[in-house]
Amino acid sequence: MNMEATDPIRVLLVDDHTLFRKGLAELLEQRGTITVAGIAGNGDDALRILAETRPDVIISDLNMPPNGGLSMLRQLVADGWTGPVLILTVSDAEEDLAAAMQAGAKGYLLKDMEPEDVVDAVQRAVRGETVVAPAMTLKLVNLLQGGNAASTKADTLKLLTAREREILQQLSQGLSNKAIARVLDISHDTVKLHVKHILAKLNLTSRVEAAVFAVEQKAAELGRRGS
Repeated sequence: MNMEATDPIRVLLVDDHTLFRKGLAELLEQRGTITVAGIAGNGDDALRILAETRPDVIISDLNMPPNGGLSMLRQLVADGWTGPVLILTVSDAEEDLAAAMQAGAKGYLLKDMEPEDVVDAVQRAVRGETVVAPAMTLKLVNLLQGGNAASTKADTLKLLTAREREILQQLSQGLSNKAIARVLDISHDTVKLHVKHILAKLNLTSRVEAAVFAVEQKAAELGRRGS
């Protein structure tokens, strides 16, 4: 994706509810770093206008008549689309999360998220991160634990400071930066900086990978205690 640092992120919104589409479009464009390049009421319309809108990221509802977001997502992958697709839905079911990620989604967001968290998720997705709603983090961890999304070498934890370990533990519980700031009584910006350092030290690319790493480390520690 060839974007200049000052270029706004171009978004294609796909949702069958007109009022929600308009509200989300206004929300995203208020920040000045995002522009809504196109709006579609279903997956078929989105595929039709994709070439003319040239989005950097697609935000799509999950369940839409006549064909839902997953059908659109599978067709995008088949057509060679390489940009991120973020599912934005009311469903917090683990099976819907699994279906979306298996179909190729790079994010799974919930419609009751804070507006600034949605904007932040869009920006992180364009940078290549996998993004999920805080409430879905543990469910995604459960889905990923059988893979190699994070290292399980306990020695890696020695790279972290005591505060960074505290924040990593909060990440493993699916807390947002704001929630972590409240729990630890530190500023939101301080949490963001610590998360950045944690990812760099552990050679991870997203909060999701950090959460998986933390859960795996806890499981490994419990295993050692039980042996």
